Amino acid sequence: MFKDNLLELRKFYNMSQEELADKIGVSRQTLSKYETGESLPDIEKCRAIADVFGRSIDDLVNYEKDNTENMGLGIPPKGKHIFGMVRVGDKGQIVIPAKARNIFDINPGDNLIVLGDEGQGLAIIKEKGLLDLLENAKDRTLKG
Repeated sequence: MFKDNLLELRKFYNMSQEELADKIGVSRQTLSKYETGESLPDIEKCRAIADVFGRSIDDLVNYEKDNTENMGLGIPPKGKHIFGMVRVGDKGQIVIPAKARNIFDINPGDNLIVLGDEGQGLAIIKEKGLLDLLENAKDRTLKG
């Protein structure tokens, strides 16, 4: 997993082994060994690699592109998630995946607001999140 994720990210960012090696403080040969799986970096080098690509160490080490939940997509940036696919029911209902409910603290009885942009799609936000956003915008307007 790690070696595949490292190689994919380096190529996605169009970096040579030499460029990435310089950024994380190792030789090109050492980086090559990371990419072939011949050796693994220590935790500090993992952190440096994750930081270069704006990813989490956990995703760098554990993300499996071919996992059906990930739909064959590459590692998302920090704070971005792929929760998998959901099926729309007869009445338009969907089940929000458990991982998403846990990360965003969505519980039974919570009110969610569905926003839409015909060019970009749908977004779901917790009612409290939208109210907080509106309150902050109001405060900035009053101060400015």
